Amino acid sequence: MNTGGIGEFVVRILLIEDDLAQADQLVGTLASEGHNVVHEAEGDVALKRARTDTFDVLIVDRMLPKMDGLSIVMKLREDGDQTPALILSALGQVDDRVEGLRAGGDDYLTKPYASSELLARLEVLAKRGENQSADTVLEVGNLILDRIHHTAKRAGIDIELKPREYRLLEYLMNNEGKIVTRTMLLQNVWDLNFDPQTNVIDVHMSRLRSKLDKEFEFPLLHTVRGRGYKLADLSDNSTA
Repeated sequence: MNTGGIGEFVVRILLIEDDLAQADQLVGTLASEGHNVVHEAEGDVALKRARTDTFDVLIVDRMLPKMDGLSIVMKLREDGDQTPALILSALGQVDDRVEGLRAGGDDYLTKPYASSELLARLEVLAKRGENQSADTVLEVGNLILDRIHHTAKRAGIDIELKPREYRLLEYLMNNEGKIVTRTMLLQNVWDLNFDPQTNVIDVHMSRLRSKLDKEFEFPLLHTVRGRGYKLADLSDNSTA
């Protein structure tokens, strides 16, 4: 989040809305307040954008083509992404709002809504996200991942990562010390709900291990035979 613009801050927003007329109107409203807005209309594309870019707030329409808004929020929460999410929906019954909040939404606004109310709710969520800024940096041992700048360092040495390697490392770091299975990786890093029966995971793990561990005495990336992988600092233990 940056200071300046109209008001006290500029918020980088991912707007996920398939109604193009509503999206254009909302983008105009947000831009007039000085905010930076990225718009996506399809759920699956929006999920990929949210996973590969950094935003202060998500504004998510509930009913979307390809993947509904609640599924997007749930998948991001499973990834460990806690970017505040405002859910927009014409479904306004109590049960609908409860479902949205339980899916991981931080706020729920029923259509039609007043622009002033949306902006007020957005400001609250943006400030909440700012207070959670520690989550933008992940650390495992001497490995640091900066989620704002999409950079990684180990012992102060830059690690050059391709986009898929970055997502893989981020997911592993979010699950530090836990065994991560191939199925979990396929679903959360490759967005696949089936095993393509290729060695794609093995290849990426080999490349990532080379970049993370090759120049260091103690490895951080470990293979758990027959179960999956684990990212952990085991330098104080006698075995990995």
